[in-house]
Amino acid sequence: MNVLHINKFHYLRGGSEAVYFGTARILESHGHSSSFFSMHHPDNVPCETNSYFMPYVDLTNGNGLIKQMKDAGRILYSLEARKQLSLLLDKYPADIAHLHNIHHQISPSILHELKKGNIPVIMTLHDYKMVCASYSMLAHERPCEACNNGEYFLAIKNRCVKGSFTKSVLAVLEMFLHHKILAIYNNVDVFVSPSLFLKEKLHEMGFAKEIVHLPNFIDTDKFKRINTQENGWENSIAYFGRLTIEKGLWTLLKAAKKIGQDIEVKIIGDGPLRKNLEEWAKKEGVKNVRFLGYRKGDELYREIKRSKTVVLPSEWYENNPMSVIEAFALGKPVIGAKIGGIPELVRNGETGLTFESGNASDLAEKIRHAFENPVKVAEMGKNARLFAEQNFNAEKYYQGLMNIYQSAMGKQRLQ
Repeated sequence: MNVLHINKFHYLRGGSEAVYFGTARILESHGHSSSFFSMHHPDNVPCETNSYFMPYVDLTNGNGLIKQMKDAGRILYSLEARKQLSLLLDKYPADIAHLHNIHHQISPSILHELKKGNIPVIMTLHDYKMVCASYSMLAHERPCEACNNGEYFLAIKNRCVKGSFTKSVLAVLEMFLHHKILAIYNNVDVFVSPSLFLKEKLHEMGFAKEIVHLPNFIDTDKFKRINTQENGWENSIAYFGRLTIEKGLWTLLKAAKKIGQDIEVKIIGDGPLRKNLEEWAKKEGVKNVRFLGYRKGDELYREIKRSKTVVLPSEWYENNPMSVIEAFALGKPVIGAKIGGIPELVRNGETGLTFESGNASDLAEKIRHAFENPVKVAEMGKNARLFAEQNFNAEKYYQGLMNIYQSAMGKQRLQ
């Protein structure tokens, strides 16, 4: 089977990219072939089809009216994306297309091109873009469901997109165009949700399309079983991921200040909040927080292995976070916020500890509890590893994905 994988970033930027690349690898290991469509970027990994990729655009830099108008056109409906994809398909025919994050840098215009070629389409959902103009269901740093049942215009009133009136207007136009006018997502045969929470929330918000639940996966065989004895750990916990507002990092810093200097908090990753977080920690005299910057592969996993637990203090509706699954594969329990899909993974007292999202005191209490109960932490770590082996192994994901692909192909034949 020839599978076309589509995602706007072609480098390991976050969890969605880990799934994008991982899905291709597992399909190839079972004898399928892969081609890719994405956007040019300096950090892209080498790719045979990169000559067809969309030109690089930095949507965070909005200087200049002409640039803003070009960016707006690309976000709403990109004829260039259709053209580039058509050229790619001429040379690399696909039996099925598997989409991930395509909005803005690529645009859903490619769905019309795939439909034109009678190519079955599945789309893995990594966020709430199907029902929320800003994708995150956050407004003023709090979960927001104001756009329930297509009331997208409220995003303008709340300035949901980066606090900008102009960007919020554009995002609302995008939602009305794609969902109400073009009904462009009717061209997706099957939507895939890695978490039950996301699936149920989208339906609750009025998204009536078929959604199949298929959790993310990890190759647990690549993660060696680790020594979970107390003397094998640092006196530390680790956060790893993007340093963005929805990840609850301000709450983590406040909790770090409360727990005392004897427990180190390692923050691994990069992002727009890093400088502000570092300045706040310095100003407040929080000396037990260490910013390690971006790490990947074995270098990242070594840092996680040296930590007693991993922490995920999110303040948005997390989907099926890869950071939790990776921690579990390494035999590490997770202290996670009770929000979104996190409680589906972090079972309190079994695979980790949960706390009230946004509550620094509750988080600090759970961190202290973990350090005061090393035997329990070791037990939860073993449970977490077993949970990952049973629920997120690559073969289980592959079989589920094949069922979804066959369903999508069957629907295409009936049309």
